Amino acid sequence: MDSWTKQKSIIETAWSEPDRRKTADAVKAVEDVVAALDQGALRVVEKQGSEWIVHEWVKEAILLYFIQRQVEIVDHGPFQYRDKIPLKRGFEQAGVRVVPPATVRYGAYVAPDAVLMPSYVNIGAHVGTGTLVDTWATVGSCAQVGKGVHLSGGVGLGGVLEPVQARPVIIEDGAFIGSRSIVVEGVIVEEEAVLGAGVVLTASTAILDVTGSQVQELRGRVPARSVVIPGTRPKEFPAGTFAVPAALIIGRRRESTDRKTSLNEALREFGIPV
Repeated sequence: MDSWTKQKSIIETAWSEPDRRKTADAVKAVEDVVAALDQGALRVVEKQGSEWIVHEWVKEAILLYFIQRQVEIVDHGPFQYRDKIPLKRGFEQAGVRVVPPATVRYGAYVAPDAVLMPSYVNIGAHVGTGTLVDTWATVGSCAQVGKGVHLSGGVGLGGVLEPVQARPVIIEDGAFIGSRSIVVEGVIVEEEAVLGAGVVLTASTAILDVTGSQVQELRGRVPARSVVIPGTRPKEFPAGTFAVPAALIIGRRRESTDRKTSLNEALREFGIPV
């Protein structure tokens, strides 16, 4: 990040002083940052040790990009759009397979060997090498998806730009996210975890590890190699007792097998629909 010291200073000043948001140096700094995000040279969050660190000034740059740009008509073949942000280009040079009508906004990075079925990837997002974004899956603004991830059909990864200090959704390397699962509000799904179909994870969702003799409760994080299915638990309300959504950790992927074999075994062993 040392090479970005000048741009960081300009962007932070422009963010805190609205009358400077459209100055030439602010526009140039913002365009440099968004271009770097688009090429994967810069990320909204980075892992330092075991922690993910949010670069607030990079999110400020994305928000300033919206402020600085004007709505315009953009034609792409038979399709016409009216937006402030152009669509990403250069997929052949990047080595990315893109199936129509998949859409990636400029300022999102998609690594070589990724495959995008008809899906949507928003600005600030990062999609790793060899990842599959399946049909109608959504990678929200600034969401981070690692290498070799499988986002099944209809998966929704929430986006977050404001507040700038908020952590985006993070899906680490080798994870498998089952059909119609939803991950929002900065939840982290750690390496090689498996979410069965229809799992919904928010910052407040109870993630219950039921593999031992006592329930262990987590929030905001799915541990590495966990196998997770939708669940419920009872909660008392004035009108009575009702079941509220939860997520159940019912097992772990085996470390003795590779990712593909481990995934297949996990789905078969625990009867998880995908």
